[in-house]
Amino acid sequence: MNSVWIIDDDRSIRWVLEKSLTRAEIDFKSFPSADDALLELKRGVPQVVVSDIKMPGSSGLDFLQILHEKYPLIPVIIMTAYSDLDSAVSAFQGGAFEYLPKPFDINHAVELIVRALAQSQRKASEAEAAVVSKDILGQAPAMQEVFRAIGRLAQSNATVLINGESGTGKELVAQALHRHSARAAQPFIAINTAAIPKDLLESELFGHERGAFTGAAATRQGRFQQAEGGTLFLDEIGDMPAELQTRLLRVLSDGSYYRVGGQQPIKANVRIITATHQDLEERVKQGLFREDLFHRLNVIRLRLPPLRERREDIPLLASFFLQKSARELAVAAKQFSAATLQHLSQQDFPGNVRQLENLCHWLTVMTPSQSIEISDLPNEWRSESVIVASGDWSEQLAQHATSALQRGDEGIMDHLTQQFERTLILQALQHTHGRRIEAATLLGIGRNTLTRKIQELGLDSKDE
Repeated sequence: MNSVWIIDDDRSIRWVLEKSLTRAEIDFKSFPSADDALLELKRGVPQVVVSDIKMPGSSGLDFLQILHEKYPLIPVIIMTAYSDLDSAVSAFQGGAFEYLPKPFDINHAVELIVRALAQSQRKASEAEAAVVSKDILGQAPAMQEVFRAIGRLAQSNATVLINGESGTGKELVAQALHRHSARAAQPFIAINTAAIPKDLLESELFGHERGAFTGAAATRQGRFQQAEGGTLFLDEIGDMPAELQTRLLRVLSDGSYYRVGGQQPIKANVRIITATHQDLEERVKQGLFREDLFHRLNVIRLRLPPLRERREDIPLLASFFLQKSARELAVAAKQFSAATLQHLSQQDFPGNVRQLENLCHWLTVMTPSQSIEISDLPNEWRSESVIVASGDWSEQLAQHATSALQRGDEGIMDHLTQQFERTLILQALQHTHGRRIEAATLLGIGRNTLTRKIQELGLDSKDE
């Protein structure tokens, strides 16, 4: 991709800008007309555009309008020899980044282009963060499987059952399934069936007619009707009462339902996504969940891994949640030290991603400095971590290596060796309360070697 596109029918203007950008080591591509640049848009996009207004064929403002319809974040600098108010107003109304009247100072023009490049990169990062925040973060192989499943289900109306512990992000996955489906323009309605009293849940789901029961002063739509044409997400489906399981089965079988107190069937055009933290097969065996409903819901099953099974995602998630909390609180974003991230990556997080997010929010509010150290964590998070996993450490190392190889990572040996050394040094320093000579003796290395590795690994432990 060329960083800057220059569009001007004046060859001398193009030449001056080309020479100046070459000296500034900025990639560029030149076009003698807006029409030529429009053709190139089919093959790639720039980061910044510098365009004349009046040229044979399409004008610079025409190009600006077409570009911003497809790529609204790309800054466009409009040049013109017609230094009048109307041209400037038209350029800015069209979304131009800046207006540059000819003749212009070339150094000023290059400074303007550099500023536009910085904005382009910043806006691209913000847009990427916005997209990510709507979906789910994760680089672990188990999460990549979830992402692939969402992609495969994009054009499907199949019923999906999401299994996962509390706090793993089941509703986020349901939202992503909806957003990437053909129903994305229609409503996404979520309801936690375990959070609504049994005697109100039927009316909440299916609605009721006026006078259907005491207090029903008016006809009320249920969640099925609210989700018409879209997606209905039923969270904690394993806790649904038996009589409502029967009614839900009927909707899935017949495609219609009745309001409470109603006599006329209502057709349902709704995609059902359900979620539970429970073992539905076991609940079927116990007689607590209808087997026929289970088979209706279990068309496609997605399993969300707990955070302890995707520890490599903890640094990514933790940094993201710090940024998110900073935006919500309108404060400067804090950062984790390398030692703190390593420490957190060894925690089990029984509350999963939600618990990590809550911790990051607490740290944003309570940590006095910009860098978050282990000593800044709440008391319950400062103790030595215990990894609950089957097998010994060599088996876990083998799993990490296999995952890295499957992802096609490079420099695996150096990366894992650094992690190994960082873990040993941190644990030794914690054990000796920061006394480096004692830690070096226990590790079987010299004090100078330990000091050098602490510096190389970015650790901040100090002698007592």
